[in-house]
Amino acid sequence: MKKGALTLGTLLLATSASAHHAIGGATPSNGWEGFLSGLAHPVLGLDHLAFVVAAGLLAALNRRGFVIPIAFAAASLAGTVVRLLAPDLPAAEIMIAFSVVLMGVLLVEKRRSLASVVLLTSAAGIFHGYAYGQSIVGAEMTPLYSYLLGLALVQIAIGLSVQRIFLLAAGPTRDRGSVALRWAGLAICCVGLAYVSILWVG
Repeated sequence: MKKGALTLGTLLLATSASAHHAIGGATPSNGWEGFLSGLAHPVLGLDHLAFVVAAGLLAALNRRGFVIPIAFAAASLAGTVVRLLAPDLPAAEIMIAFSVVLMGVLLVEKRRSLASVVLLTSAAGIFHGYAYGQSIVGAEMTPLYSYLLGLALVQIAIGLSVQRIFLLAAGPTRDRGSVALRWAGLAICCVGLAYVSILWVG
């Protein structure tokens, strides 16, 4: 059991490290590299990806749920700017991990309050964006703007695609408190808890 947990932890840490180095660890030097780095960062980081997927699933539970992934993407851009301005944002990584856990819990509990979910995703977006900003520190303005564009587009695209796919799969008589959502919530909780345990031990 311990060996399995250690292996999982190693894989998660490797994934997290890769998320900060979408182009081999180098700072983007042109618009194309910045755009690709922005597209890759939320996808390569399992914690970030789990959060965006959860945002899309929660969006499917609300009539105007599309604002959830959009609010998260906007807040993550603000968090990236915070990182670039260099203020210290304490405990960013652990807050990201806890935010993933909380999103999973909301799915398990079938939470549908749009205002509360938007508030949570916006607050979490600041911390996720702060982590995103690490890979663009020191870049010139063109790759920086391209990075922010890619970052916003990929997160909104994933969130809205997940929402749409779920709604299409569930059909017109869908049960929005379905077993599938509960299982997805549990899986997302596990991802978040794995990161929490790694950061706590580390």
